[in-house]
Amino acid sequence: MITIGSIHEARKRISPYIYETPLLRLHNLDEYLGCQVYAKMESLQKTNSFKVRGALNALLTMPQDVLDRGIIAASSGNHGKAIAYAAEQLGARARVVVPDNAPQIKVRGIQSYGAEIIYSVPAERFNLAKQLSEENNWSFVSPFDNAAIIAGQGTAGLEILEQLPDVHYILAPIGGGGLISGLAIAIKETNPRVKVIGVEPATVARYSHSLAAGHPVAMPKTSKSVADGLQTLAPGELNYPIVEKYVDEVVTVDEENILKATKLFLTEGKLLAETSSCITVGAFLQGKVRLHPSDKVVLFISGGNIGMDQFHRFESISI
Repeated sequence: MITIGSIHEARKRISPYIYETPLLRLHNLDEYLGCQVYAKMESLQKTNSFKVRGALNALLTMPQDVLDRGIIAASSGNHGKAIAYAAEQLGARARVVVPDNAPQIKVRGIQSYGAEIIYSVPAERFNLAKQLSEENNWSFVSPFDNAAIIAGQGTAGLEILEQLPDVHYILAPIGGGGLISGLAIAIKETNPRVKVIGVEPATVARYSHSLAAGHPVAMPKTSKSVADGLQTLAPGELNYPIVEKYVDEVVTVDEENILKATKLFLTEGKLLAETSSCITVGAFLQGKVRLHPSDKVVLFISGGNIGMDQFHRFESISI
């Protein structure tokens, strides 16, 4: 069970290790999105992603003998970097299974905290991590399907409600569902009037398909997106019922509008964020979300791990 109480406990537990990230008012984006735009800048968090919240909460709740045996994770990058950081803080050894096409900035970030990198075919990274966990008695830490991870991510929701008590909408990216699960519990159990909207790539629309079917549905192994952090193929077992209960709506964004959104956030918002974060802006550009000019809307900017080698994708994109 993940409760609002467990999220408050997680906040106390991880607070010595993280930043309370700023909530910025982005006036420049109001005319593009048609509402009052705010951004929760987890790109400025330690490890440059919200993932460190859950990773720290997961490792800080582990018995010492479990930490001593070692940790293994599967990640497209940001969860791995967060696990590596948390393990370093607690004196544990971490291994991270990453897809063989993971952005180099994320791979270098993981290695910078002393974790071992293990490459895998993208669709097999979770299976390989779980296999190695069983063979070596290492503790596997899921990036989303884990109660401590979900509670840790929910701490960002508590911050948003304190920073902007009269918020109307919060838009967050969806991958496996760890972030949206924690956020939704924190938000809805504190102020159920606030609307929570999840945004995922149209090419990897695991939650949209699952909610339409009424049960978790896995996407084909060939599914992929420019939003490299949102390519998990199926909802987490713990996450799906939370999303079904608390999240008001899940919308999808096509690849072109994800890239347009990333470019708009940089050129007009004057802030840098990775494509997986900017998908929330893309929901407006595609017309999937239309709100009133008086609505106060928080875009959850989940990460900032984007390298210069990725910018060629935006050269031909027109906003």
